Amino acid sequence: MKGFASLFLFCLLFQTLPAQVNFTDSNLPILVVTVSEGQAIVDEPKVDAHLGIVNKDEGQRNRMSDPFNEYDGKIGIELRGASSQGFDKKSYSFETRKEDGSNKNVSLLDMPKENDWVLHGPFSDKSLMRNAIIYTLARWTMEYAPRPRFCELVLDGDYKGVYLLTEKIKRDKNRVDIAKLSPDENEGDDLTGGYILKLDKTEGSNNDGWSSTFPPYPGATQPTTFLYHYPKPDKISEAQKTYIASFMDDFESALVAPTFKDPDIGYRKYIDVPSFIDFMFINEIGKNIDAYRLSTFMYKDKDSKGGKLKMGPVWDFNLAIGNVNYCFGGGNTGWALDFNNFCPDDYWVVPFWWKRLWEDEAFLEEAKTRWFALRDAILSDERVMSLVDSLASLLDEAAQRNFQRWPVLSSYVWPNNFVGASYPAEISYLRNWLQDRLRWMDANIAGFNVPQFDPTAYFAPKVYPNPTVGEVKFEYFVEKGTEVRIRIYNSVGQLMQELQNSAENENGVNSAIWQAGSAQAGVYFFTLWYGDERIQSGKIIRQ
Repeated sequence: MKGFASLFLFCLLFQTLPAQVNFTDSNLPILVVTVSEGQAIVDEPKVDAHLGIVNKDEGQRNRMSDPFNEYDGKIGIELRGASSQGFDKKSYSFETRKEDGSNKNVSLLDMPKENDWVLHGPFSDKSLMRNAIIYTLARWTMEYAPRPRFCELVLDGDYKGVYLLTEKIKRDKNRVDIAKLSPDENEGDDLTGGYILKLDKTEGSNNDGWSSTFPPYPGATQPTTFLYHYPKPDKISEAQKTYIASFMDDFESALVAPTFKDPDIGYRKYIDVPSFIDFMFINEIGKNIDAYRLSTFMYKDKDSKGGKLKMGPVWDFNLAIGNVNYCFGGGNTGWALDFNNFCPDDYWVVPFWWKRLWEDEAFLEEAKTRWFALRDAILSDERVMSLVDSLASLLDEAAQRNFQRWPVLSSYVWPNNFVGASYPAEISYLRNWLQDRLRWMDANIAGFNVPQFDPTAYFAPKVYPNPTVGEVKFEYFVEKGTEVRIRIYNSVGQLMQELQNSAENENGVNSAIWQAGSAQAGVYFFTLWYGDERIQSGKIIRQ
């Protein structure tokens, strides 16, 4: 499966026939990029360019003839992405610069001041909004997620269509808010943070890291490789490399140990469990094919500031929400974390962490509680569908220009699972897929932490205490849903009470109580039934 992305780079299954668009005005902000004469935008290094942004107050149209009122200055720009660079519509990274070329922190489209930005150009995602949806859901639930802003891009006089301007993942008080770590901070609390790591492809000239000593699944030959994201590979010291690698090894060692569930010496000593749960849910909502194994970030602050490993921020969801036709990624059932079961030969596979965490009943119970709390409020059907509808309304006009420029509607673009004949059809597919996905997750998360029925653990029903002066407990081992009836008779054979316990039964050990305290002293009889089969009978002595 290693060849999915790399094969795509060498052999696109669909080539667009772009058309020119007479672009004059928009309800979205307009970004105009002009590259310095004679230079082409490449995948590193960034080339000099000018950026102008027209962004009037809400309700006013932005026009190409308007003066640049949001930003008017120098940038450095380059191509971004791995497999997506094979598309005709490119995505870009850029940094805002002063005239001397140094970094210039600015606020763009109401986002906090910074100098590193991403222009994502949705192409195979014909809804144009998958990243914006998931980033917004993540912002509702997680500590931080990139802020998304839609715009239209003109590059060297050529209209390029709808783009998503968003924040690049980096250490910053308004992004990943962890301590700054300088190369000379190599001991004590200073050494313990902050760090940002990622699991990803290694394309690009500035990647370095190390491989885990633990295979992602038994017998796997693919390594789990951690890449340095912050500090950058050319900035991180040897002592810092040793520290963070040792920390991750300690975490993984605790996770594989027989004591992994122990709250003091197990995995919880090393990770922030709520962040793992929220990261899991955001990726599972979209059934992200790259979840847990690519574009996967995690970070750690200093020990004096908590010091535990947190998952996130989430990143790159254009192959989510039913927009992929391999490794069972297009259907809205099943778990993305089961990727290794479907595609074990892919070079990038899911670390063993997630399956191991699911072996901890306490983790599953915590996850179940969190999920239904989110669904009752922040991630309710009404709120999620309202987000989809509002984005569709926002993009309706600009989408028409985008698909005039890039006429891919009704055509397959790798790796589409669905090809709609119109933009409304693409939105309808996304909306229905997402709604069905949420319902499937509701039904299956309800089963978290429910023991499986193990017939080898069966025992004959127990009745105690007997004799009794108060209540009597009937304890039995049944499969979930089994109808259990217990009938209590007096000494002359008259039915006194029938206890029924079926809807409440779970797999394994269950019980029912007879309140014998109100009965007169004497001998009583009982029969216990599983469905229509009498399993046991006997007598109870009430003292």
